[in-house]
Amino acid sequence: MGAEQRYTRAGSEIHAGPVPEGSGEIQEILAAAALEDGREAVSEQGRLRLRSGTARPGVTHLVQSAVGQEQPRRVGYAQLEAGGASGSPGTAELVVHPAERGRGLGRHLVEAVLAEAGGPVDFWAHGGHPAARRLAGAFGGELVRELRQMRRAGKAVDEAPLPAGVTLRTFRPGEDDEQWLRLNALAFAHHPEQGAWTEQDLADRFAEPWFDPAGFFLATRGDRVVGFHWTKVHPGTSAGPALGEVYVVGVDPAEQGSGLGRALTAAGLRHLTGDAPGERGLETVLLYVDADNPAAVRVYERLGFTVHEVDLMYRVR
Repeated sequence: MGAEQRYTRAGSEIHAGPVPEGSGEIQEILAAAALEDGREAVSEQGRLRLRSGTARPGVTHLVQSAVGQEQPRRVGYAQLEAGGASGSPGTAELVVHPAERGRGLGRHLVEAVLAEAGGPVDFWAHGGHPAARRLAGAFGGELVRELRQMRRAGKAVDEAPLPAGVTLRTFRPGEDDEQWLRLNALAFAHHPEQGAWTEQDLADRFAEPWFDPAGFFLATRGDRVVGFHWTKVHPGTSAGPALGEVYVVGVDPAEQGSGLGRALTAAGLRHLTGDAPGERGLETVLLYVDADNPAAVRVYERLGFTVHEVDLMYRVR
């Protein structure tokens, strides 16, 4: 991957390269799909990469246009992240404009992604969209991951004390970046996306309008950061009120079993749902957790979270 490639078949042409030109049209496709489907077709990470317009190692953008008429128009988009050096599959997300669906464009996108990857690819079906599941089935896709979105309503949060010797403070951008990235990589060493965050990934989020260091909590033991809870607020829209999010919770493996994760989660929930000065007073909080992490699922269930919807990942070989 890296050099631009072109994949053509009747009525559809796909350009694959490191950075797409004219991303505004792609943003329009994503917005139309989100409105139609009730959820984003491409993850936050993918949308940030697209908006930044910066080439990322191992990331390929595939832009699909309808051809055979006077003015070609963009109708679909896919993003492929290469697999690791160990031969792990690549990861892809794709979307077709709602007005263009049912014409085989999604199949052409999958074929182009597979050709570009040159090996197995894990495709996300966000929200378990029926059309995405059918497309995966057409390519013999195997379900390999289930990411649950869980939600919790209400303000009551049980107190959860910090372990002895641990204190809580908020994140200081520009000062805590390096130590946080190191702990994030340690806490999520086996996580396929979160553990690989870079300085650029962090900077991209600092630049987002939702970023608020007052909702980014660090647990410290002396001078060492041993845990964190980064919260997020999704602004209200015509479709519903603002939502809080347990964005990322991480704990140093050396602190596992100490109750630190529960204390951090409770602190973030109080910030999101509380009515004290500086707290956000939100009614509903969401989070994402892998279904194959039963320990985390049980923790969140005890805190009142229930499954709202699921994202599914299918491996196509």
